[in-house]
Amino acid sequence: MSNKVVISGISTSQLPKLNAKQTEELIRRIKNGETHLREEFLMGNIRLVLSMVQRFKIDKDIADDLFQVGMLGLIKALDNFDITMNVKFSTYAVPMILGEIRRFIRDSTALKVGRSLRDIAYRAMQARDKIETAKAREASLMEIAQEIDVPYKDVVCALDAIAEPISIYESVYSDGEDSILVVDQLSSDEGEDDLLDNLTLKDEIKKLPPKEKEIIIMRYFKGKTQMEISKALNISQAQVSRLEKSAIAHLRKAF
Repeated sequence: MSNKVVISGISTSQLPKLNAKQTEELIRRIKNGETHLREEFLMGNIRLVLSMVQRFKIDKDIADDLFQVGMLGLIKALDNFDITMNVKFSTYAVPMILGEIRRFIRDSTALKVGRSLRDIAYRAMQARDKIETAKAREASLMEIAQEIDVPYKDVVCALDAIAEPISIYESVYSDGEDSILVVDQLSSDEGEDDLLDNLTLKDEIKKLPPKEKEIIIMRYFKGKTQMEISKALNISQAQVSRLEKSAIAHLRKAF
């Protein structure tokens, strides 16, 4: 009970929990027309949303807003999930949920990208180093905002504005059996955010040449790094990068 989370009046201790087999069976039946099972499925996957909201470590009022937005991401994931792609639902849903939350945070501030954002980001990074050195743990965004006396949303926007379009190879969610990893080592100037935001391009993914299709699925659906893919396919990382860029260019053109 010490790990119980309560957001929007929902306690994780009271939520149903679906195992992988139950999740797969429910989503198959929903896709086959049994729409009355949607609520049961969504309730069984609310922990995904709560887990993503917890990553932001913010106060309860903002957390409730982010939970509502995250639920929209979960619903979108259910509506767009393709059971033929051989991908776990949670792997597919997490980027959508995070994308909705991050867009909400960005759009809810009037601050524009500019020198002021960069100044805030620089101060935020210094504050983060200071907090982590003193407390020997990762600093939350709320702690950073309090340290530099800047609104939380401004800190999020500032750090997001200066971030390179590259992912961190980290676990963003674990259900006790498997961990979900964010894709990393993206080498192009754009790619991950746009691709994850437009997962409805799955039909175009199916049209890619076999090698490019395999690389896209491994990178963006299975969380593999370019190095891991190069070893699995027995080709160089440079070839993986070239084929990945070619595939993304095709998807952008189609979109």
